[in-house]
Amino acid sequence: MTVHERNQPGARADDRAPDQLRSIEIQRDFTRSAAGSVLIRAGRTLLLCTASIEESVPPWKLRADPPTGWVTAEYNMLPGSTSPRKARDRLKVDGRTTEIQRLIGRSLRAVVDFEALGPRTITVDCDVLEADGGTRTLAITGGYIALAAAVDSLRGLLPTERPVLTDSVAAVSVGVVDGEVLVDLDYAEDSRAEVDMNVVMTGGGSFIEVQGTAERGTFDRRLLDAMLARAEAAIGELTRLQRQALVSQ
Repeated sequence: MTVHERNQPGARADDRAPDQLRSIEIQRDFTRSAAGSVLIRAGRTLLLCTASIEESVPPWKLRADPPTGWVTAEYNMLPGSTSPRKARDRLKVDGRTTEIQRLIGRSLRAVVDFEALGPRTITVDCDVLEADGGTRTLAITGGYIALAAAVDSLRGLLPTERPVLTDSVAAVSVGVVDGEVLVDLDYAEDSRAEVDMNVVMTGGGSFIEVQGTAERGTFDRRLLDAMLARAEAAIGELTRLQRQALVSQ
């Protein structure tokens, strides 16, 4: 199943309006070995997200009675995803990778009922095939689709009266470039942004995480509110695309 949406021309270098997402492509069931998989693209940023199920939990989860489930995430940028080539993380995961995969895991766990999942672990792997900004936010958006597909594959093994997923989750970047609030920044925009922010929200409109930094100087409450409003609208559109991908085959 493929969802492909292209935005209308606007004022940015790639013909987008300030409040428009990049063109989004979503291809469900991209691989067969994982319980859930999705190839997701935003502009030139391309990720493969897979969700794998293990009928076991980390040892510390076994102390619960009854044992409950767990969801974790891993993130990696493949060597050819950037130029120059990025070296593989072989023996030690770098600090940036650790930070991002923790963010992805926290974001996904915020919408999971672990008692309903039962004593099993779902691992969501997000591998960046090509990077042009927004990899962590696209990993969350695509990771949720893979997670939802994996949960759906457990149908018949889970309590029917208690859904595992309590809501959806999606994320987007938003920043101030040349004094203007832009959503879904590509690398060129991100590299010269005066303010840079990543926003994670549920489909129901609740915030999970907001990461915002002034790269030069400061920003006021008025600008913060404007950035959050644009991010909220963009995440609403991403939520719609997620739902479309999950109901289509």
